[in-house]
Amino acid sequence: MTSSRYHSLDPLIERIKIDHPDLIFKNGQKFSFRPPRTITIGPKEPHMELLLMHELGHALLGHNNFGAHIDRLKMESAAWEKARELSKIYGIVYVENVAQTELDTYRDWLHQKSLCPICGLTRYQDPNSIYHCPHCESFHRNQKRGSN
Repeated sequence: MTSSRYHSLDPLIERIKIDHPDLIFKNGQKFSFRPPRTITIGPKEPHMELLLMHELGHALLGHNNFGAHIDRLKMESAAWEKARELSKIYGIVYVENVAQTELDTYRDWLHQKSLCPICGLTRYQDPNSIYHCPHCESFHRNQKRGSN
């Protein structure tokens, strides 16, 4: 990427390129990190420097894929903590409310994914990424035993 659509980020991106020449920057629909080394710059919005620090955090932490859904939330939290460190290095104001609002989207997503579609209780995800409802599975197991 020679220039972002939003020239206010260009000096910051150039500094990051000097520090991390292996990273690739491109313009896109939203700020994101695509392993192994591409950071997409989204549209101009408030706190876009901080969003860039977050995506840089993903890159520097070597985030790739996640297994269980809780792992995604852990990765997002780690990237925001890295963004806090990087903000000091690059002279960006770290706004805790921005980080927590972004993390809330993942918390809400995880909560929705974990709800049992049958009874509405919280399910757990096993190491194979399959969700299980302790209530419904116990109920169905007991029903099968009682019908013998």
